[in-house]
Amino acid sequence: MISEPLSQYEEILKNAIRASMKESGAKLAKTFQTLLIEILTLYMILPRKINFTQMARYGKHGEQTYRQNFNRKKKDCIDWLLLNLSLARRVLEMEGLLAIAIDPCYISKAGKKTPHIGRFWSGCAGAVKHGLEIMGVGLLDVANNKCMMLRAHQTIGNSALKMRNKTLVEYYISVMKRYSKKLLSITDIVVADAFFSTSTFEKGISDLDFYLVSRFRDNACLHYIPKREKRRGRPRVKGDKIDLANLNPSCMEELHIDGLDGKAYTLEAYAKALKKRVRLVIWRMPGGKCKLFFSTKLSMMGEEVLKTYRTRFQIEFCYRDSKQFTGLMDCQARHKSQLDFAFNASFASLNAAKVFC
Repeated sequence: MISEPLSQYEEILKNAIRASMKESGAKLAKTFQTLLIEILTLYMILPRKINFTQMARYGKHGEQTYRQNFNRKKKDCIDWLLLNLSLARRVLEMEGLLAIAIDPCYISKAGKKTPHIGRFWSGCAGAVKHGLEIMGVGLLDVANNKCMMLRAHQTIGNSALKMRNKTLVEYYISVMKRYSKKLLSITDIVVADAFFSTSTFEKGISDLDFYLVSRFRDNACLHYIPKREKRRGRPRVKGDKIDLANLNPSCMEELHIDGLDGKAYTLEAYAKALKKRVRLVIWRMPGGKCKLFFSTKLSMMGEEVLKTYRTRFQIEFCYRDSKQFTGLMDCQARHKSQLDFAFNASFASLNAAKVFC
């Protein structure tokens, strides 16, 4: 009885691997394809920690075989983004409103010899902790409130950032640049939390032809768009400053969204921090406090901006499920390529389970 669901799960993986190979034009050895299906199946069914020792105990191969294949060169390994995209196509509504969600995730790791180990922000602990960090890239189906992980990319440590003369935000931009061609073929909207609502990050991804959906700080400096005056000279870029305590109803439109407590308004505004016009959504909560959401894509509707940002939280559930069920934090390897394989295998096995369910 157990073999039938496992066979279905393996068939899902086999079809996804074939689709990703066809799209990328890669030619992977059949032995590796078979082993990859076995590895992703083990990620789903292994009890306790998912590491090389456990794989050798429950799998069909020795520990050294798993170690060597986790350490494959990029050209000989699967394209994780395309593999996960082929799985996502079976779950998400690809014709609807899609967005790329990005979010750094802290990975607990002891020791000093692991590549790029350092001190990173942990949202769960609310503090900086010793370990690793990955930049997770997910695909959001806004209409159906779903997320499928596409890629995990390890963040380099502080010493490596100093050697490259880069800030952390600039490194995140370089990660987006690395996968931009494939991501732009899906959607041009990137959604991220308030940490990324800076001019540096917005300009960086804007140069890559992406638009940003995010949230401003509560004290952000915003201005109304002035009316065009019939006189000579350069037109005014910004008008009066937006006073959140005394909003001008004639300059904005009220949104009617089911299940939203409080009131929401949308307008086109000038953001001083980004030095450009944005589609702004002001959400006044029942207590009177306001939250500011925005999109640099002016053609987006206010409802779409708010819904897209709220859907962003689905990526947190992907992290939670990967940590609890598919061993996102279990890998004990100390090689960068092995860690990269382990992180992405965790997400791929979770995606396959979503297709199966």
